[in-house]
Amino acid sequence: MNDTTSRSHRTLGAIGALAFLIAACGSSGGATTAPTTAAATPPPATQPAATKAEATQAAEAYEVELADNAKVGKYLVGEDGKTLYLFTPDTTSASNCNGDCAATWPPFTLEDGETVKGGDGVTGTFATITRQDGSKQVTYAGHPLYYYGADTAAGDTMGQGLFQKWYIVGADGNAVMGATSSGGRYGY
Repeated sequence: MNDTTSRSHRTLGAIGALAFLIAACGSSGGATTAPTTAAATPPPATQPAATKAEATQAAEAYEVELADNAKVGKYLVGEDGKTLYLFTPDTTSASNCNGDCAATWPPFTLEDGETVKGGDGVTGTFATITRQDGSKQVTYAGHPLYYYGADTAAGDTMGQGLFQKWYIVGADGNAVMGATSSGGRYGY
């Protein structure tokens, strides 16, 4: 083999190796330089702890309170003092209000990391069930909880007794059956 042929083979070999290196780097996210050892170094151990602390601070703890009404008595209220309801066809493990029903009667749900607790006089047990859409709905004393779309202000009880299936939730977790709606005309 002469010197020119040997040099050509080395040049072609070097070009092939360079092309291979560029192709390999290009397929890992667009960088065309060789990776450094610093990129392979794991993040410091304190970074995950800071991320967890931020997530904990960002998570909200909802407090369910008691409201008192001359017609209804003491009953549960959730966010912004809005009345909480139960739906009698539900079970302790499943909501039977989905789709259009849930648009009218929004379920009381929690995002990941959020919690719920009872305020003064709210001593029942809170838990969650998984809804058909995968969201986590809050239950109290085994009843899935809902808001009513027509209740626009704290203290509104327009959904009370609608269709003889929707009832305000008492402090004991049972439906408040004796009281009637405060004027609600719409329901599900």
